[in-house]
Amino acid sequence: MADAAKDLASGTVGGAAQLIVGHPFDTIKVKLQSQPTPTPGQPPRYTGAIDAVKQTIAAEGPKGLYKGMGAPLATVAAFNALLFTVRGQMEGLLRSEPGVPLTITQQFVCGAGAGFAVSFLACPTELIKCRLQAQGGALAGSSTTSSVVAAVKYGGPMDVARHVLRSEGGARGLFKGLMPTFAREVPGNAMMFAAYEGFKRFLAGGSDTSSLGQGSLIMAGGVAGASFWGIVYPTDVVKSVLQVDDYKNPKYSGSMDAFRKILKAEGVKGLYKGFGPAMARSVPANAACFLAYEMTRSSLG
Repeated sequence: MADAAKDLASGTVGGAAQLIVGHPFDTIKVKLQSQPTPTPGQPPRYTGAIDAVKQTIAAEGPKGLYKGMGAPLATVAAFNALLFTVRGQMEGLLRSEPGVPLTITQQFVCGAGAGFAVSFLACPTELIKCRLQAQGGALAGSSTTSSVVAAVKYGGPMDVARHVLRSEGGARGLFKGLMPTFAREVPGNAMMFAAYEGFKRFLAGGSDTSSLGQGSLIMAGGVAGASFWGIVYPTDVVKSVLQVDDYKNPKYSGSMDAFRKILKAEGVKGLYKGFGPAMARSVPANAACFLAYEMTRSSLG
């Protein structure tokens, strides 16, 4: 089997593992990110991650934590296959000769290239996911933010896509938030892959990491996941609020406008709403992803 096909298959398995482990955390992250700024003297809808979990389960049951999973589940194969395949192809281009390990800097470049490629798939997928996760929760009934999510109840991922294509500018509407998606995926994946390879080499005591066990791979995957969010989280907040903003009566004119308004209304902490659930998700979800990827890749030769 060709290397590209192996990366394709392994990335698919890794993505499925990542989604199953991480989606409930992601739901809470989006709810916290997209809740409106409370009026003076009023408490926020959710006081924190635990409160968001309790309210979600009380209103929708445990299945509410997996709301919006259909969109990423339908594309998880394509997303992770593309991510790992582009990374693998870039490794081949940068490698001086077959079998020679890449430097950490080269791994950083490979991750950045892979992040750029997957942004085009991540943006519409996450727009659909964010609409489903936020509807009826953080934004519904808001008196301070007029949101399309508050006005429209979606029946599922395809219903969101149909609504956007019909009422929000056609295919272009599905790519709302593309610039902050780039700003998240390019540096985030660059850091993630560099941190993953760097930590594996630290554990192995050198560039040959083939002897590392599953525990070491889980640790390296967890470190990689934390590295992703450590530098790019505010861009994810901006992306989320743009993607659930009202098309006909938008609160934000673009990424920089959203950034400035969040900073003015809520301070720096507003750019880190949902950071706890994001980190809590990223460590186990990426540990599962990289472990599944490595085990599948190894089994394929």
